[in-house]
Amino acid sequence: MSLIKRNPTQEMTRWSNEFPAFRGLESLRRDMNRIFDEFFRGDVLADETFFGRDWTPAVDVMENNDSYVLKAELPGMNKDDVKITLENNVLTIRGEKKNELEKKEGNFQRVERSYGVFERSFTIPGTIKSNDIDAQYKDGILTLTLPKAEEAKPKLIDVKVK
Repeated sequence: MSLIKRNPTQEMTRWSNEFPAFRGLESLRRDMNRIFDEFFRGDVLADETFFGRDWTPAVDVMENNDSYVLKAELPGMNKDDVKITLENNVLTIRGEKKNELEKKEGNFQRVERSYGVFERSFTIPGTIKSNDIDAQYKDGILTLTLPKAEEAKPKLIDVKVK
């Protein structure tokens, strides 16, 4: 007795030959296998036509007693490439991470870094001192400090015992 390795592709092909309605399923299966194979190999990310090259920076938002602090990762960018606006309680960070590589230079084996235009918007409370917002950019991290107005800060209330 000999062992024969099961081949699901051969089984599906047999079904599509015997039943014409299954031919579309065979084509769908091949396409889905190709998409998953490319994705897990990383080929999809190297193909600019699949997802495009837009990217979204990661942002941490923290709150303390005196302010809100946003930290955005903007590696490889200049501070002049970033614009920050505050309008109607919506803080928007937008900019463009430019690709410094030219495709004609060298033979790339893999391209994983993302480039392109980005925009992140955050709704913030109206109790912010908008004139005192501080923006710092160091080592690829944009830090925005939005100080709270006095009425938004927590107040300690003394309880009197009678």
